[in-house]
Amino acid sequence: MKFLLCGINAKYIHSNLAVYCLKAYADRKQIDGAEIMIKEYTINQYVEDILCDLYECEADVIVFSCYIWNIAYVRELMGELKKLNPQIGIWVGGPEVSYHAERFLKENPAVDLVMQGEGEEVFVRLIRWQIEESREITPGQIPGIVYRQGESGTENTGFAPLMDMDCVPFVYENFQFFEHKILYYETSRGCPFRCSYCLSSVDKTVRFRSIDLVKKELDCFLKAKVPQVKFVDRTFNCNRERALIIWKYLTEHDNGVTNFHFEISSDLLGEEELALFEKMRPGLIQLEIGVQSTNKRTIDAIHRHMNLPRLFANVDRVHKLGNIHQHLDLIAGLPYEDYESFARSFNELYVHEPDQLQLGFLKVLKGTVMEEEAEKYGIVYRTMPPYEVLKTKWLSYEEIILLKGIEELVEIYYNSGQYKTSLKFAMPYFESPFRFFELFSEEYRKKGYHKANHSRMGKYEIFREFLREFLPEENWGDLDETILFDMYAREKIKGRPDWAPDLSPFKKEWKELYRSKGEKLFPDAVKKGCYDSKQVANRSHIEPFSFDVVRFGKTGEVIRKNVFCLFDYETRNPLDYSARTFVWEKEEEKR
Repeated sequence: MKFLLCGINAKYIHSNLAVYCLKAYADRKQIDGAEIMIKEYTINQYVEDILCDLYECEADVIVFSCYIWNIAYVRELMGELKKLNPQIGIWVGGPEVSYHAERFLKENPAVDLVMQGEGEEVFVRLIRWQIEESREITPGQIPGIVYRQGESGTENTGFAPLMDMDCVPFVYENFQFFEHKILYYETSRGCPFRCSYCLSSVDKTVRFRSIDLVKKELDCFLKAKVPQVKFVDRTFNCNRERALIIWKYLTEHDNGVTNFHFEISSDLLGEEELALFEKMRPGLIQLEIGVQSTNKRTIDAIHRHMNLPRLFANVDRVHKLGNIHQHLDLIAGLPYEDYESFARSFNELYVHEPDQLQLGFLKVLKGTVMEEEAEKYGIVYRTMPPYEVLKTKWLSYEEIILLKGIEELVEIYYNSGQYKTSLKFAMPYFESPFRFFELFSEEYRKKGYHKANHSRMGKYEIFREFLREFLPEENWGDLDETILFDMYAREKIKGRPDWAPDLSPFKKEWKELYRSKGEKLFPDAVKKGCYDSKQVANRSHIEPFSFDVVRFGKTGEVIRKNVFCLFDYETRNPLDYSARTFVWEKEEEKR
């Protein structure tokens, strides 16, 4: 029999770890008569194209991995497939269907059964049930499913038993299948914390993969020099000793290429971890830290436990190292968090200068404590996935709309990392960072900019236009210089803005500079034995400034002197991909 595992991802660069785990586990069991294949798609593809492809596979059973981002597609596909072939078996699994499974079956007549919880062993037992001619196995003997019984009834065998993590196979035997994809890797399941909005809190038993096995698998990633590995463990450092062992191993075996992403609790970090972080190659690891709110009453209501002073102290220490990307999260729509309280939370995170500040909105997921408590807190949320908050007792829908506008601009102008210097220059002229983005969003929407896509140059022009309305006119020149610095920090832009200074008076001087001093300025090109003044000039840019803009970006100091800044696009910062930059004084200034 042919079994097809179907994953429909949010983006092309994503991969569905769940379906690969099911296939790898079933392949290991070597079930006679079972042919198992995987198909992956994205929600950006036409449903009709996916339907055609699935139908032509001629599978006996199709298994869909269901999440909030793909369930609408899955529902439609299942119904159409059953119309085309009433005999086809349709099974589903994943967090979007594991909870309220009986209701899901009643609402979706095309579905034959739902797998509840961890699916590896359940999938194997279901395959054996399907292909056993003697039918000695019945569905009722398989724990972890809800299936149809009789005309309109269902039978529920409970959630699947928890897996031994060492029994879960490593899915990356052939990295060619995952080229240009983010690789997801789990070394634990479950979470010791009880955050009411999170599904991980439902699994109260934390289980770990053995360290020796983890090291062996990390070696596979390192040997293949994959660009990024994203650990999906919830609170990776909940076991400090174990986290430290893994981080030490990565530091000692660093291949100079691979980046490893971890979701951690920063307040759990100790001196040993921080000392180790200092030794790491820039870009070896990145850290995602879910703060969610700084309102104590909110934190208590969502059953979250963290030491905020210690968390922020550790964030600051890591930031000071300058070699680790940090991503801080906030969630709007939590209990007791009104608009002003959320603004305070935002400002208290912003001051710590995270590389990314994620402004998210509460999603009331099936099976969570938050789903049970939504009515208690007056949380009104969308009926359809992703079940996002519409309003609460403390936050109106009008305020949610305002926060959505702020979120958009935080994503464009802060999280992109392309406006660091100009944001640093502009922020002191506003009451607070939140107020800056609030005012920016008001102007942005008033002028209809939110209704169109903008080029990179267009985004800078909009930014400049807004700031010139709020900054004193005598500071416009410095503002323009910081914007120009940010524009060239990532790439040598093709179109130069009409307000930028004329560079033609410097061209002759710079041409001679590349000829006479280029080998000192570009040592990497010399090492490679490929220094060519014309080629290097094409891969770099020089810009005049009236103050040391590089120093300002680092310290906030404005040191007045006429300088040149060189942007070297061949050598980049691994954290934000900005070009190597350095400044020198003009010759007449030195004299």
